[in-house]
Amino acid sequence: MRLGRLLIMASAAGVLLVAVAAGTLCLSSGCSSVGYLAQSASGHLGLLHGAKPVNEWLQNPATPESLKQRLALTQRMRDFAVSELAEPDNHSYRRYADIARPAAVWNVVAAPELSLTLQTWCFPIVGCVGYRGYFNQTDAEAAAQALRAEAAPGALEVSVYAVPAYSTLGYSDWLGGDPLLSSFVQWPEGELARLIFHELSHQVVYVAGDTMFNESFATSVERLGGERWLAAHASEPARQQYRQFDGRRQDLRMLLLRTREQLAALYAGPGADAAKRERKAAIMAAMLREYAEVKARRWAGYAGYDAYVQNANNATLGIQAAYTQWVPAFDALFEQQGRDFKRYYAEVKRLATLPKAERDATLYALMPASAGH
Repeated sequence: MRLGRLLIMASAAGVLLVAVAAGTLCLSSGCSSVGYLAQSASGHLGLLHGAKPVNEWLQNPATPESLKQRLALTQRMRDFAVSELAEPDNHSYRRYADIARPAAVWNVVAAPELSLTLQTWCFPIVGCVGYRGYFNQTDAEAAAQALRAEAAPGALEVSVYAVPAYSTLGYSDWLGGDPLLSSFVQWPEGELARLIFHELSHQVVYVAGDTMFNESFATSVERLGGERWLAAHASEPARQQYRQFDGRRQDLRMLLLRTREQLAALYAGPGADAAKRERKAAIMAAMLREYAEVKARRWAGYAGYDAYVQNANNATLGIQAAYTQWVPAFDALFEQQGRDFKRYYAEVKRLATLPKAERDATLYALMPASAGH
């Protein structure tokens, strides 16, 4: 499902790196089963096994012309990522696999009934993250149900969302790198560029255990890079298509941000749980009403976000924040570095070496007042 990737921009790096590191899997409450490790390894190796160099697809007479055009476009974007965005020049996104399903991975996220703090799972190399990925949707749904059953009734809010792509942080380059997948290759041009630039940015900087830092940085790079690509290489129809979609995305982002801020203040404030539950229900109902109003007024019948908004809970709002929280700070840092990607990456790498408290304080100081911090 495209929506999950576009809203969440989720990277399931921990899923693959479990297989690469071949280490023990641990939740915050203990170690995970060998079965999870097995599905992680077999799932990723299955993707790699089905991937072939893009040139083979382009030279094969049986490849549909529409697919050839998209694959050729991805290679121009891939070259642009190296020459204009200073992203790694390696094997990633030089191969393509038709995975015959709508997503690469399904992520499970969970948060308490009266908190936006995500439950975490810990993995080798990538540290602790607020999601857990499965290569089979049925397995993900079963894991989500198990989480609900383990908690008291209503005490844990759980969600499953589709992830069309994920990054292996460069660790799988010797196996051919991260492949292009049928789950996203036909996306509109602006979104396709953003996805490739986002996932490659994880190979530039990655801090174990700091999802908000990693994903906000990658979201900043994808936006900045996507704008450059569209301005320099896209047709006017492609730019118009992107402007329309991005306008809807920004409308939704601001609605979700306001909702999260209200919920965060409610959960942190005084009062009995029963009263908080009542107020929470009112906040969520107001979100739905505002969504309907924005959709009717500005989106001309567009329904692409309906299911996400209708099913929103603490888990979905919590994970969505991880991918947007520090984006204004990273954008400000990019401006400080003269809009030069190499200088920008060097400064982000310096921030990555700081203790988390100092890193967060630095980013907080970079946030513009208009970001609502």
